[in-house]
This record gives sequence, structure tokens and C-alpha cells, in this order.
Amino acid sequence: MIPILRGDGDLSRVFGRSQLDMESARETVKAILQDVRQNGDKALFAYTKKFDKLHVDEDSVAVTEREIENAYAAVDSATLAALRRAKDNIEAFHKRQKRQDSIVTENGKTTGILYRPVERAGLYVPGGKASYPSSVLMCALPAAVAGVPEIVMTTPAGNGLNPLTLVAAAECGVRKIFKIGGAQAIAAMAYGTQSVPKVSVISGPGNIYVALAKREIFGAAGIDMIAGPSEIAVIADDSADPVFVAADMLSQAEHDELAMSLLITDSKTLAEKVQAELARQLQALPKADIATRSLQNYGAVVLVKNAAQAASIANKVAPEHLELCVKDPAAYLPLIVNAGAVFLGHWSPEPLGDYYAGTNHVLPTSGTARFCSALGVDNYVKKISLIQYGEQALMAAADDIIALAEAEGLHGHANSVRVRKGGAQ
Repeated sequence: MIPILRGDGDLSRVFGRSQLDMESARETVKAILQDVRQNGDKALFAYTKKFDKLHVDEDSVAVTEREIENAYAAVDSATLAALRRAKDNIEAFHKRQKRQDSIVTENGKTTGILYRPVERAGLYVPGGKASYPSSVLMCALPAAVAGVPEIVMTTPAGNGLNPLTLVAAAECGVRKIFKIGGAQAIAAMAYGTQSVPKVSVISGPGNIYVALAKREIFGAAGIDMIAGPSEIAVIADDSADPVFVAADMLSQAEHDELAMSLLITDSKTLAEKVQAELARQLQALPKADIATRSLQNYGAVVLVKNAAQAASIANKVAPEHLELCVKDPAAYLPLIVNAGAVFLGHWSPEPLGDYYAGTNHVLPTSGTARFCSALGVDNYVKKISLIQYGEQALMAAADDIIALAEAEGLHGHANSVRVRKGGAQ
């Protein structure tokens, strides 16, 4: 089903994976953004009717308290309890990311950093082909931990609102929820409309139109990242269970026909067994058609000679998810420099991070883990520099500042310091 490649051979299939072709949809998205920016609710409601087949107006676009109450009634107690346990784990993990102001004073000089949350955060939660209540937790809880005073959420409602999505939002304290999706929802949050308030930062995954809209509005609002199709790379040795490895690869292949599932191993026996397991498990997978196309397009097994070669290939791929299904995963960890999230050992499957462990599942894709990180508290925080010098401290530095400013031809800068020395203006 998927090819077995040599680690020192042609790996263009692995490194040439989808990079999220956004240009083909760019003009459509730009037109939507401009329309919503200029015409506000009128354009927003028209696009919601056109794309989601849902009529909304200023009286019905926002989710009501009654709808939230009905959502709670529709969620069974066991699922609600599981959601709350996941929330506790995610909240606890992100509380460890929160920073305190750092101010240092010495010799009449004070410098520091002030951490301040943004005033309003916007969350985009998919709701078209599938619903992801877990994404509500992953986007809302870091914002809440950061201290963001108001959180706004948008989610498509053309197929109805997922009750667990609404419950997850309510559990995180999100009460401003709007029944809008697509590029038009990103525009509404970035620019503001009569019904939807303008936000400072937008986070959350979405389809190609959402991803492109986020890129286009950057500057009007901040964004978390531009997310592409899901990815998993598994480094495994002969201690790995082929049933486990195949199941983990399919956990990402079922997301999207553009998703990437990669096995890197030094065991040809394991590689062949995983191939057989993929074929067997696909037969029982509800989304077998999607997963099959994903494996055919972007699935691969790479045979390597040793741990160093395995890590080298993984680092070049820079996968969203990297599993170390090996005897001693801790020994591999120092070799890994590019990955969105790393899962150590045979009992840490990727869905553990998606739902429950507490780490964020909004992760860099398409190789952007080379320079981008998981969504976290810092995405909702501004860092403000603080400077205070006393007179003696400034006088001690004055000549240096004047020299550097004049070297750059910025004589006004130099004069700002010189006048404090009593020099000519």
C-alpha cells in the first residue's frame, strides 16, 4: 500500500509533501475579506447564507444562553466528565507557561519586561465536515490562563451546532459565540462588524479558505499560525508493535487525503508488518476512503541504518507529530530539533496529545516546526519593554548613545540625549 524507501535514497515523496496550495483560492478570499470589511454584517450574513446555507441576522447570529442550556442537556454525563478531566489537564499544563513581570534595577538603571494579555481573543472552531470540541479547549484555555478579558468564538452552523462544542466553550468561560464560519468569520473578527467585535488575536484551525484568510488579515489582528494538513512521523525499532504503529499512522491519515503518515525504522521486518497492518485496519476504519488516499499520496516507510539517520530525516521533515516508538526514547530525544510535539514510548499515542495530556494540539505543519511552536499562553500575551535611567546613569551612557546615533545620521536622536547634558540644541 505504501512504498518502502531507503534512507539514503530518493526521499522526494517524503520531503515534497503538500505545502497547502493557497494561491488558487487567494483572490476569492481577498474579495470576501474586503466585502466584510466594507459592508460588515450585510456581507457577513450573505456569505453565511451562500456557503453554509444558513440564514442569520443580527438577532440570530449569536448563540443564546438557551442554546447553551440545550447543549448541556444533549451531552451525556460520561462525555461531560471526560471533557472536564481533559480541561483540567490542559489548563494545568498551560498555567506552567504563564510568566511574571521581570524588572531588574542596578546602578540607577531599570530594565524589564511587562507581560500583558491582549484585550480580546478570537477563536475559530471548525464545524463543517467535522466538529472539534477539543479545539475549543486548546484555543480557549491558553487565552483564559493568559488573562484575556474577553474571548469570542466563531463556528459554522450550517449543519447545526455540535452540542459538545458549545459545552466546551461554556466550560472555558466563552459566552460570545457566533454562528459563522469560513473566510467571512475571520474577516468579522479581524475587522469587526455590527454584530461581531474586533479582536486582537485569532487562533484555531480551519480549511484552506480559513488558513488563507488568516494570512491575509495579519496586521489587522495577530494570528497563531497557518496550519496545513495533519502529519505524523513514527520512528520505530524492533521493539515496536506493528499494530500500534499502523493504528497511529491511520489516526492522522483519516483526517484528510492530504495528511502525511510516515514510518522511519531500521527494521525491515517491522516495516513489512506495518504495511500488512495498515491494510487490515483500513478495512474496519469508517473513513477508510480518506485514509487510503492519504496513504497512497503521502504515506511512506523509510528504512534507515541507525538512530542518527532516523533523527536526521525526522528533523528535515519537521513533522507536526513525532512518535518515538523505540526501546529507549529518551536516548533519541537529544537528537530531535524539529517537531511540533514529541510522543515518547509505546504507550504515548498521538491522540493522547490531541485530547487529554494537556499539551496543545494546535501545532505547526508543513515543515514550519523548524521555526514555529505549539499554540500557548504566549500567543495571547504582549511583551512590553520597560526602561528607566536616573540622571547619573544616563550621563554615563550619553556619549556612547550620541556617537552611535550620529554614526547612523540620526542627529535628532543624538540631540535628545545631548540636551540633557546641557549641550546645544
